[in-house]
Amino acid sequence: MFRFAIVGAGWRSEFFLRIARELPDKFEVTGVLARRPERAAELRKTWPIRIYDSIDQIAADRPDFAITSVSWESNPVVVKALADRGIPVLSETPPASDVPQMIELNELVKRGARIQVAEQYCFQPLHAARIKLVRDGKLGEVFQAQVSVCHGYHGISLIRRLLSIGYEPAKIVARTFPEVVVGGPDRNGRPPTEERLDRQSQLVAYLDFGDKQAVFDFVGSMYHSYIRSHRMLVRGLRGEINGDQVRYLEDFRTPIEYALRRVDAGQTGNLDGHFLQGVLGGSEWLYRNPFPFARLMDDEIAIAECMWKMGEHAHGGPDFYSLAEASQDHYLSLLMNQAAETGSEATSVRQPWATGGN
Repeated sequence: MFRFAIVGAGWRSEFFLRIARELPDKFEVTGVLARRPERAAELRKTWPIRIYDSIDQIAADRPDFAITSVSWESNPVVVKALADRGIPVLSETPPASDVPQMIELNELVKRGARIQVAEQYCFQPLHAARIKLVRDGKLGEVFQAQVSVCHGYHGISLIRRLLSIGYEPAKIVARTFPEVVVGGPDRNGRPPTEERLDRQSQLVAYLDFGDKQAVFDFVGSMYHSYIRSHRMLVRGLRGEINGDQVRYLEDFRTPIEYALRRVDAGQTGNLDGHFLQGVLGGSEWLYRNPFPFARLMDDEIAIAECMWKMGEHAHGGPDFYSLAEASQDHYLSLLMNQAAETGSEATSVRQPWATGGN
């Protein structure tokens, strides 16, 4: 079991609380640091947890790690305060607002701080299954990804993993387009009470990594919409993934084709409980739920995996989504926005956090 504290008491912080409630044998919340008295009062009514007044109180409880769930602007200050007290940190995304702040944070890691970032999309079941197909070599050398599932740095994180991109330079062109769509549920899943029009801005970007390319396409309504679907296309020399459809060549004249299939317990008379078992590709398990029996949606399963890996990292385990990786993803996201705003091509340069040969 890993014990963790939370700094921040916004909407996102309750994801971590729900996960701890559903997985009491895996996680224990030592408490939440809530700055606003009214929010602290709300949390006390809903959750039987301690409310901290300071980071020093968190340090005194000696959690295995602390999660920061605060604004972009506040996050670097909070991460540094925790690191200075020797507390391993699982930072919310993105780790900072701009490049200078990300460079400064990465200096903490060089001095021995244990900091990872809670980028969950690569651990979501269907995305994890796709990434496994790519890494198993089923598609051959992958050279193209078209990602329309999540915003900014989240989308970039999937692109870089699907294309096995490190810190190679990228040329980026981008445009924004206005979109008006009939609104769907709110972010808590509550259905609309009347018809309303939501005005959104769609960002479409082309990223050129030399011999590999990506298309990023996202509009905010996709997160909570009855009518806007997610799309993903991954192409390699020997196959492709188009949504949930997989096609590849076993040899040059033997095509294999199947659909990625979610397998859930608790259906059609099954009495094991209601939970995701995993994702099948043909007869192979491409993904197995690491937290079966817990009532968690896909995003919460992915966040729980980040939390578990963070507990292992805090005790000497490997990186799973390092501050350097998170910084690179947000850096490319910032360049996408810059290219869209200026109408000019943006080109990335190697940053101080880059490691390895790429």
